[in-house]
Amino acid sequence: MILTDLPEQSLERFGEYTMLYAGEREVTNLELQDSANRLANGLHNLGVKPGDRVVVCMPNSPEVFIAYQAVLRAGAIVLPVMFVLHPREIGFILQASGASAVITSQAILPSIEQATSGMETPPKLVVAGIAQNQPSPNAGIPCNSLCSLMAAADPEIELPPIKEDDVAVILFTSGTTGQPKGVMLTHRNLYSNAASAVQLAEEAGDEPGTTIGVLPLAHIYGFTMANPLFLRGSSVVILPKFDVREVFEAVQKHKVKAFSAVPAMIYALTTAPEAEEYDLTSLESVGSGSAPLPVSLIEAFRKRFNAEIYEGYGLSEAAPTVSAHRKGEPVKAGSVGRAFPGVELRIADELGNPLAVGEVGELLVRGENITPGYYNNEEATRAALKDGWLHTGDVARLDEDGYLYIVDRKKDLILRGGFNIYPRDLEELISRHPAVAEVAVVGVPSERMGEEVVAVVVRNPDTDITEEELLAFCQERLAKYKTPRKVVFMEAMPRNGVGKILKKSLREQVAEQVEID
Repeated sequence: MILTDLPEQSLERFGEYTMLYAGEREVTNLELQDSANRLANGLHNLGVKPGDRVVVCMPNSPEVFIAYQAVLRAGAIVLPVMFVLHPREIGFILQASGASAVITSQAILPSIEQATSGMETPPKLVVAGIAQNQPSPNAGIPCNSLCSLMAAADPEIELPPIKEDDVAVILFTSGTTGQPKGVMLTHRNLYSNAASAVQLAEEAGDEPGTTIGVLPLAHIYGFTMANPLFLRGSSVVILPKFDVREVFEAVQKHKVKAFSAVPAMIYALTTAPEAEEYDLTSLESVGSGSAPLPVSLIEAFRKRFNAEIYEGYGLSEAAPTVSAHRKGEPVKAGSVGRAFPGVELRIADELGNPLAVGEVGELLVRGENITPGYYNNEEATRAALKDGWLHTGDVARLDEDGYLYIVDRKKDLILRGGFNIYPRDLEELISRHPAVAEVAVVGVPSERMGEEVVAVVVRNPDTDITEEELLAFCQERLAKYKTPRKVVFMEAMPRNGVGKILKKSLREQVAEQVEID
């Protein structure tokens, strides 16, 4: 269960084949291995040592796949960082991790320069897209050309001794509830989760094929897509950003049967008029995760594309998949499927005691995929990991067939006048109104009730609905105490780099705009 074994295993089982497609560019699994070896040796030549942390911060590209394998083959630890982060956020990660090097691209270099400004010992910079070594334009830090570094390095490598429980990756959380925490994931964590995904695919009789890499490779959901490719002999079309036309073109050209996305992408695909211009009949399913998917959107997607949505659930601390729907089994509305092979689920009360089937409590998870803890953060590690169980902070229930239902985030629970209100219930209802494109429900402080319920709505184009009409729509279908007190209309929701709505930011915005008491 060591990630550096994957390239060799791929070549041994499947021979050389085209693994990565990026525009007109094609990269075989053998070329990827050769490039990763050269870059690993180049990093050694720069002084990167086993156990060092190396940031990889660039848009989706073949270089990201190469860099991830290269860092691991150098015996170092990969720190995937979203290139859309503010330089201040990147700087925090660099300082907190003590990163010795950053692999980036020319377009992202200004952000990295700002992030490293004022650092006593800035990390080494390796930059894709520059032809030769040069000082960075503003900070004056030496920039090593990725191309030159690889060209000068030996393609043969002596891999350092790596154990299954060595840390392979540190993923810093988005920090929506405070400072980002570095989730440590071992080779065992990541390999076991990838192997479980392959097991389910093989049990379903799925043939290896070509998928689409449109999720940010720096996010846990996109990052872990790479490992099953090696294990299955599959290929991926790498898209630097989400664009509906490029997704449709990839499906048509490569006869894509399945790929993974997030709800915001699924909504855009479902409502895109451009879909009529392409042959999308090869598409059989799309996996959805990272955020709840409204049932109404699932129904609309099925109708539009004659394809299934397989909703799953995961988190960085679980490397990442915890549960998923399986091909050939019933897809239950509102559920995120059954536990992944090798993963145990428990619904627990406040003391961690297991609850009966159907009861609502906190979701606890256990398995080989679970993080050993947070980097240099013992307090957070003790709070999240107890008696071998990961406390997810998600409120959930299990049905009699073992299907998991995520009720809400524990921190998103609204306490209104002593009543527990789960925003997702309201979001499911409001999303069914034909004038609503998107909805997020948040709680805002109230002297009288403790918290009040506010629905934030993005209208569908060419529709005009008032606050009064939406409140009446809710009141006709819900108990009065559950209905929103206010509706706030916005042009767009605040999101992170993978498209998840930032509820913390939304709560702050709404609290400033709305007068409750």
